[in-house]
Amino acid sequence: MSSYTLMPLRGVFLVLFLVALVIKVFALIDCIMAPERAFVMTGKQTKVIWLAILAAAVLFTFGSFLSVIGLVAALVYLLDVRPAVRQA
Repeated sequence: MSSYTLMPLRGVFLVLFLVALVIKVFALIDCIMAPERAFVMTGKQTKVIWLAILAAAVLFTFGSFLSVIGLVAALVYLLDVRPAVRQA
């Protein structure tokens, strides 16, 4: 197969990679900014645990299948933990 026929596919994968990276970095920065007591008040895992999970998610973005698991962890944080912490 010619490399010219695969060019659009490379672009799609690059965009998906960048979107996943932005989501993970945003989740990590949001977790850093959140107050620690809010995590305890909502009954979620502690801030330190979420920081470790999200930092690992960002690190695993580069060259590993664990990148998908990291994206899921970041989405769990953004869709479940973040709203609960913001209300506290």
